[in-house]
Amino acid sequence: MRYRRFGRLGWQVSEVGYGMWGIAGGDGGWTGADDVTGAFALQAAVDAGCTFFDTAWVYGRGHSEELLGALLAANPDRRLYVATKVPPKDRRWPSTRRSRLADVFPPDHIEEYVRASLANLGVPRIDLLQFHVWEDAWADDPAWRRPVERLLAEGVVGGVGISVNRWEPANVLKTLETGLIDAVQVIYNIFDQAPEDELFPACRERDVAVIARVPFDEGTLTGTLTPDTTWPPGDWRESYFVPENLRASVERAERLRPLVPAGSTMPELALRFVLANPDVATVIPGMRSVRHVRANLGVSDGTPPDRELLTALRAHRWDREPTEWSQ
Repeated sequence: MRYRRFGRLGWQVSEVGYGMWGIAGGDGGWTGADDVTGAFALQAAVDAGCTFFDTAWVYGRGHSEELLGALLAANPDRRLYVATKVPPKDRRWPSTRRSRLADVFPPDHIEEYVRASLANLGVPRIDLLQFHVWEDAWADDPAWRRPVERLLAEGVVGGVGISVNRWEPANVLKTLETGLIDAVQVIYNIFDQAPEDELFPACRERDVAVIARVPFDEGTLTGTLTPDTTWPPGDWRESYFVPENLRASVERAERLRPLVPAGSTMPELALRFVLANPDVATVIPGMRSVRHVRANLGVSDGTPPDRELLTALRAHRWDREPTEWSQ
């Protein structure tokens, strides 16, 4: 495993981290989660050198945090970095231009969920506390800044981050100017290259860490989806991959397939594309089995795609606009 500096916080974190939504199960999540299998996968990741774990209260309504807490307790001698997220009070993903900070992240709500996450994790301190949705219009509002400053001063939180809404990588630029943000989590993959335009340069200038999420485009870039793929009722992917999205996504993946090098896989190519960008501090694929862990963490070998392949991959950029199904 190779490690990268996590922005101005100075942490050395594994360049391949662990996205913990998929192993949590629960309403609105990914079906097929199995705690025993998930626990083995988490421990396999630690054993392979993974040190960055990204979770959220909403992943299983605290269950993902509890799984991570058990992992921390089982590895007291390992320095594992914990990132979690405060859910929006109105339970709307993503927020919109009409969303009011008072309805989404009032001060008492922020502090309530920090306490809940600390209890679920079984720790006295959260390394990185993130807001799970965001509107840049809130940047100067003291209603979020004051509780954040207090949590930092008390040492309950080590750093503060924002998880940017899907396909809105610039919807945080003004907030970065406050100086309170240590990390930005953003969708970045072969299709979603827009963060390179404005967000990455802004983060580079302010030494803000970048967490790249959704490297497989919710499964499209695994190359396993077809126009006929279905999911069980209640699975989040059922609501995301509506027919027009599934069809377009599969078509895009099929056009990409000829670029996969011999002996490689599309998921490996997807991860290598993300890791080729030095602005990324860590990428957090979801992993629900030891097999996934070994495959994904094995990409951390310092071997980027060659220049010709990277150029070809850039031609697959797909700029999308948020819609009612792109939550």
